Amino acid sequence: MASLVEIGRYNLIPLSVTCLCARPCRSLPKKTLILSRRCSQLNIRLVLNGSKSAFPVKANSISAMRHLVSAVASSEPDRLDHEDVKEEVNEGHKFPGKEESVSEPQQRGSKLRKRIIFGLGIGISVGGVVLAGGWVFTVFFAAVVFVGAREYFELVRSRGIASGMTPPPRYASRVCSVICAVMPLITLYFGQIDIPVTFAAFIVAMSLLLQRGNPRFAQLSSTMFGLFYCGYLPCFWVKLRCGLAAPALNTRIGASWPVLLGGQAHWTVGLVATLISFSSIIAADTYAFIGGKAFGRTPLTSISPKKTWEGTIAGLGGCIATTVILSKIFSWPTSLLSAFAFGFLNFFGSIFGDLTESMIKRDAGVKDSGSLIPGHGGILDRVDSYIFTGALAYSFVKTFLPLYGV
Repeated sequence: MASLVEIGRYNLIPLSVTCLCARPCRSLPKKTLILSRRCSQLNIRLVLNGSKSAFPVKANSISAMRHLVSAVASSEPDRLDHEDVKEEVNEGHKFPGKEESVSEPQQRGSKLRKRIIFGLGIGISVGGVVLAGGWVFTVFFAAVVFVGAREYFELVRSRGIASGMTPPPRYASRVCSVICAVMPLITLYFGQIDIPVTFAAFIVAMSLLLQRGNPRFAQLSSTMFGLFYCGYLPCFWVKLRCGLAAPALNTRIGASWPVLLGGQAHWTVGLVATLISFSSIIAADTYAFIGGKAFGRTPLTSISPKKTWEGTIAGLGGCIATTVILSKIFSWPTSLLSAFAFGFLNFFGSIFGDLTESMIKRDAGVKDSGSLIPGHGGILDRVDSYIFTGALAYSFVKTFLPLYGV
């Protein structure tokens, strides 16, 4: 199909004006169309058909077609360079160039491959850390908490949030990040975190209130929420994995587990509950993504426009189904009702944590909390579904099951 290029790229100079003057004509610029004779009415357009050029001239009925059109382009070819024309224009509509249409799918495919590769690597690494337990699990978790806390305080200091509030000083943010990283270690060593968290919150609050200048409530509230969100809540995973040391006697996998790796005693209730909870959260995210892509029509909330009710229902179904299947494999919990309740709590905690982080990022005006993990964003983008779920899972195993039975 022919392409139309604006004639404005050339300088239209009538011959009667340029060459019939007293002074000698100066050298004409390149890309100049010279009209050899003046016409009362003339419509000119440049039509490119392949590599050939044609200049149709249409005059009115009174004037005869007694003119010539010549193009002065001494050093330039008739065709237009690819660098000069970035887009083709056809009947007033713009179409992307060939390079752009080819590179966009390639970029999407490269991003998807990178996301899958790093996702599998993270999943295998986390699975090994969970199986190891003890100090390996706790130290790894402390490192994740430290990076997540740093990302949280960077979001608080971002232009989107800081424009409406006063962020905490950098020294307070860094101290809180270190305190959040130490909390899982204290939880493993002492078995509980309530008193250390209260003491740390008191110290941080006093440092903010006694700082020079004019202390603001926004500084105090954002810092206290950071301690709760990035430090206190993740500690429940340490309490769940390392604190519930009762053996899962009915687990078939534990019966055949190598003695060198701890034998059957290695498979505790905490390990089984952590594996089921982690797997159900991954299933919830996966099924929600697939269901949203396939059937998503109704937005769930304005906090995260991409989430839909259809995807949420699919995620809930996948989370409960995964919990029930794994409960049969691990023989824990033995009650089908308890497995349903455990799956529902895991899904509720994951969707609540996801929406909470989306709200923080929306106010900050950023898409991702960081760029640490290629194809995934920051640490908070990957662990947001786990932040509240650990507390719910621990409360379920520690309180609900003893009261109502397995």
